[in-house]
Amino acid sequence: MLYYLFEYLNAHYEFPGLRLFQYITFRTSLAIIISLIITTVFGRRIINYLHKMQVGETVRNLGLEGQMQKQGTPTMGGVMILMGILIPTLLLANLTNVYVLLMIVTTVWMGAVGFVDDYIKVFKKNKEGLAGRFKIVGQVGLALIIGWTMYFNPNIVVRQTVDETGVSKNSAPMVLRQKGEKFYYTQDVKSTITNIPFYKNNEFDYAKVLKFLGPGYEKYAVFVFILFVVIIITAVSNGANLTDGIDGLATGTSAIIGITLGLLAYVSGNTVIADYLNILYIPNSGELMIFAGAFVGACVGFLWYNSYPAQVFMGDTGSLAIGGIIAALAIMIRKELLIPILCGVFLIEVTSVMLQVSYFKYTKKRFGEGKRIFLMSPLHHHYQKKGYHEAKIVTRFWIVGILLAIITIITLKLR
Repeated sequence: MLYYLFEYLNAHYEFPGLRLFQYITFRTSLAIIISLIITTVFGRRIINYLHKMQVGETVRNLGLEGQMQKQGTPTMGGVMILMGILIPTLLLANLTNVYVLLMIVTTVWMGAVGFVDDYIKVFKKNKEGLAGRFKIVGQVGLALIIGWTMYFNPNIVVRQTVDETGVSKNSAPMVLRQKGEKFYYTQDVKSTITNIPFYKNNEFDYAKVLKFLGPGYEKYAVFVFILFVVIIITAVSNGANLTDGIDGLATGTSAIIGITLGLLAYVSGNTVIADYLNILYIPNSGELMIFAGAFVGACVGFLWYNSYPAQVFMGDTGSLAIGGIIAALAIMIRKELLIPILCGVFLIEVTSVMLQVSYFKYTKKRFGEGKRIFLMSPLHHHYQKKGYHEAKIVTRFWIVGILLAIITIITLKLR
């Protein structure tokens, strides 16, 4: 909203400083500041309101140190995160940008799914919350919206390079450019191409999965692309949900991931930097950096109250939304296949649960008695059982997250 106001003032008046709003980096900085103010200053009021409404966490005694002290701590604090993301985005981002609109839809959609789950747990006194199948329906529904829009919306394109002959089957206009002594053509095209590390030119086309079908296989690429989108959004949102088990773990890890995705969005949406790094250029995607800034600000602001000892929990309202946002943002900047590296903490947490459950069922069926790989899953609870303080576990997981973020950025230049 402010974006359009200052755009109008800049077009009709010559006030000093108005041109600053044309710069993505300036608006991103403002988004971070506004988000921090919302989550820290107004967050206190939200926590007090949750206390008043007796929206407290119900804790099961799992034998973890300090666990029962968290009984009654306000939950559903994810509302603070949603406000911290949506308000700065609505104020500062270009709302005609299809990527920004998709991220707003993602935030509201997954936030609503998580809110319903928390509402059932807190107010209906049903510890199971929203049935798992309905969560999956919500995640798959969002994935279908994102996948379909990404594939068919005419404003979502990538810039591809054609050799100096300029031969191309696409009707999009080509621009002749020079790099050193060589000339080449670029054109903005609809494509299912994405980035993947350790592969030729770091690029992979989903359509090639169906190459075995023979000529015309490209027209079925939409099904492969949407399938990948469904898997990624479901996996990451559940991963974030499982990681939200001790104070500050999911929030801090998500902030690290958000900073990395914001940087990747900026370089992918900047034609000069993308050309210099020789990576896929995605027109108009740079606007996502403003959303990423609001996301990081919301996570860091929430961490003010969520760090040990937590004064509020995000609940599924926050964790499902955070996971969905990270997955959707990665998909839109064509970095979704970097998620196993970037979201390695989430992956480890999910894998630990899958291994624990599978091994227990296998040993019970074969030996009549279920055995466990970990003392407890997800993995952070395993270290709690080993006697580590949760603050130390969180700090070390953050360090791992930072290392994975650095590796993710390095992959831009690995070929």
